[in-house]
Amino acid sequence: MTSSHQAPALWSELLLRSLAEVRELFSRLEDELGPASGDDFAHLLEGGSRLKRMLDSDAEQPSSHDLMNVLAAIRGYAEMLLEDIGELIPELAAALERLLKAVQGANDSGQESAADNGQPRNITSEPGFILAVDDLQENRELVARYLSRSGHIVVTAAGGEEALSTLEQTDVDVVLLDLLMPGMDGREVLYRIKQHPEWRATPVIVISGSQDMDGIIECIEAGADDYLFKPFNPVLLQARIKAGIERKRWHDREEQYRLQLERNEKFIRATFGRYLSDEIVTDILERPEGLELGGDLRRVTIMMSDIRGFTTLSERLQPSQVVTLLNRYLGAMTDIIMAHQGTIDEFIGDAILAVFGAPARREDDADRAVNCALAMQAAMAGINAHNRAEGLPEIETGIALNTGDVIAGNIGSERRSKYGFVGHPMNVTSRIEDVTAGGEILVSDSTLHSLSGTFQVGTSQAITVKGIDESIVIHQILGANP
Repeated sequence: MTSSHQAPALWSELLLRSLAEVRELFSRLEDELGPASGDDFAHLLEGGSRLKRMLDSDAEQPSSHDLMNVLAAIRGYAEMLLEDIGELIPELAAALERLLKAVQGANDSGQESAADNGQPRNITSEPGFILAVDDLQENRELVARYLSRSGHIVVTAAGGEEALSTLEQTDVDVVLLDLLMPGMDGREVLYRIKQHPEWRATPVIVISGSQDMDGIIECIEAGADDYLFKPFNPVLLQARIKAGIERKRWHDREEQYRLQLERNEKFIRATFGRYLSDEIVTDILERPEGLELGGDLRRVTIMMSDIRGFTTLSERLQPSQVVTLLNRYLGAMTDIIMAHQGTIDEFIGDAILAVFGAPARREDDADRAVNCALAMQAAMAGINAHNRAEGLPEIETGIALNTGDVIAGNIGSERRSKYGFVGHPMNVTSRIEDVTAGGEILVSDSTLHSLSGTFQVGTSQAITVKGIDESIVIHQILGANP
C-alpha cells in the first residue's frame, strides 16, 4: 500500500489472487490436512473474505485499523500453516509463501517487514504469563496460538475492564494491548496500569494498526514499553516479549530482595530494640560508621532512678516474685522513657540509667527529661495497684536528673561494645540519686537552668557528697505548671 489508508489496485489484486489460489488448493487437499490445520485454514479464508468485502465496498476506504487487523489475521494464520505444513505439501506451502509476500507488500510499512530478511529466526525465552487485550476474537486467538507454541501461558481479554479485572487476580509478566477498543480504550488501560503501584512495573507492548506518530509518542510517554504495528512480525514480537519477561523477572527479584531486607531490618529492630533504644538501633542500621568505637562531646540530661529499699524487699520475696515485680516496674518505666524520646543506657538491677540528648539532640531535652520523671512517678500508683492484687509489696522510687557535657558513643572493644556515656556529670547524677527519697524528683542546678518550661519547684539545698569536692545545689520538682 502506498499509504496506511488505501490499497492500490496492484497489491489488492495480488492479495486476492493469492487468497483465491490458497482457497482452491485447500479445497482440493483438505483430506490430507489434520483438524487443527483445517481450523487455521478456515480462519485464514474468513480473513480473506473480510478483506474482499472491504476492497469491493463502494463506501469510503476502510480505516487503517480495520485493514491492519485483517492483514494481521491473514499473515498470522498463513505463517502458522506454513510452519505446520512445511515440506509435507510443497504445492500448498509455495502458495502460502506467495500469499505472505503479497501481505508484506500490501502492508508496505517497512518497519517490521525489514526484520524478516528472508529466513525466520527462532527466539527462545523463559516462559511467561501473557495477557493479550484485543476486542477482535480472531486477533486474540491468533496471538494466543503464536505464543502458546513458544511455551507461554496466554490469557485474553476482550476489553479494558476485563483486562484490569485479570490484572487484579493474576500476576502478569507482559501485557499485549490493542489501542482502539469500544468502551475503555487501550490508552485508558495503559494509564491505569502505569498508575497502579502493583502493576506499574508490568511491561506493556502496544499492538495497533494505527501508525499515527503522535499516538505512538503519547503511548511511550504514558509508559508503554514498546509499540508494534499490525500485522506484526512474529519474530519481532517474540524478541520484545522476551525482553519484557526479562525486565519483569528482574523487577520481581529486586522486589523480593527489598522485601527480604525489610523483613531482616524489622527482625533486627525488634530483637536489638530490646537491648538498645530505637534511636541507637536506627543509628547503627543507617550509618555503618555507627559501629565504630569512639564518641563525641554531647550536652545531655541524665536520669537515674531506682527503687527505694529494694535490697531489703528482695530478701523477703521468692526469686520469681522479685522477677515479676521488677519486670512490671521496668516495663512501665521503659514505655514512659521511650514515649519521651529518652535513650535507655542500661538497667542495673532495679536502677534505670537514661539519657536525653544522645544520640539525637533536641532543644527540649531537659524539659522532656523532667516531664518523663513526673510521668514515671505518676505511674507508680498503677504499678502498686497490680502489686497489691498479687500480694506483692508496694514500691517507691527516687529519680535524679543532671545536665552536663559527656562523651557519648561506642565504648568497649572490637569484640564487644555498647553505646554509653562517660564523664563527670554521670557521677554527679549518681550522687544526687543516692539522696532522693521515695516518690521524689531531684534535679541539679544545671538542669533547672536548662528548662524552657515552668515547673513547680519545692525546696532547694546544697549538698556535699563523697568523691566530689564542690557542693551540689539540688532542687525538688513537684510538678509541671499548666
